[in-house]
Amino acid sequence: MSRFISIIEVGPRDGLQNEQQVLDVQDRLEFIGRLDACGVQRMEVVSFVNPKRVPQMAGAEEIMAALSPAKLKGRIGLVLNDKGWDRAVAAGCDEANIVVCASQGFGIRNQGSTPSEQMATLAQIMAQKAVLGGPSVTMTLSVAFGCPFDGEVSQDQVVALTGEAARLGVDEIAIADTIGAADPWMVRRRIEAVRKVIGDTPLRLHFHDTRNTGLANAYAGVEAGIDRLDASCGGIGGCPFAPNATGNIGTEDLVNMLHRGGYDTGLDLQGLITTAGWICDKLGKTAPSSLARAGAFALTPAP
Repeated sequence: MSRFISIIEVGPRDGLQNEQQVLDVQDRLEFIGRLDACGVQRMEVVSFVNPKRVPQMAGAEEIMAALSPAKLKGRIGLVLNDKGWDRAVAAGCDEANIVVCASQGFGIRNQGSTPSEQMATLAQIMAQKAVLGGPSVTMTLSVAFGCPFDGEVSQDQVVALTGEAARLGVDEIAIADTIGAADPWMVRRRIEAVRKVIGDTPLRLHFHDTRNTGLANAYAGVEAGIDRLDASCGGIGGCPFAPNATGNIGTEDLVNMLHRGGYDTGLDLQGLITTAGWICDKLGKTAPSSLARAGAFALTPAP
């Protein structure tokens, strides 16, 4: 059997949050439904942030109310603070993706707090979850490979924060290249270092393609044994608080690479390409992903 790689689709959240065109709830629900039809099992569908700061993410509760567990499993909500956690619990999310920043500069600009303050919030949430219950928790460490304000982010800082998250008992840890600063060799070194301190906690990777290294970094992760990767259909998105931000690696580009390499994702490649075209038409832009432009390539026998 081929090795299975789980693709976590972040298009409805990370993909849309930085787009100039603000889609209404019904369009976002249709996007989610189309991705579900492509076989996506885990999907970031909402963000529990202040809609005044990120208007693209308004209507989180309305979207969750329309997505019953019978309609969609693996519904992930992004959480930045304790208020976001309370909203995610009340909305019935299956998973909460709680963001901690690896650098001081990005933490202040993105969340208005320092990494140590954000870790204290994570500890408070995990203590509350232990008593009252709640969705499973992924701690995503943003700018784990480089910060647009502070520059290089040390491996020691990444190791310290991921190790602390593992000790708090999170269900999964993701390290994110929020601004596309990583290279494949750095990715491998950082994976090896983080694994030494997180024990059996599953590790996930989140790459942006800002400097055209996203797929190479994903490849390095797979070669290092990672089997959980984030991607955004069409390659859309980026962070509103990171200068010159661009989207995640395109889901269809990643799936194409993995399928041709003999890996299984359980996803419908042609369906993803069609969905990428649909969502980018809605956004009034050309899809950044390569397969949205070139299509899939199938080898045929020579005559």
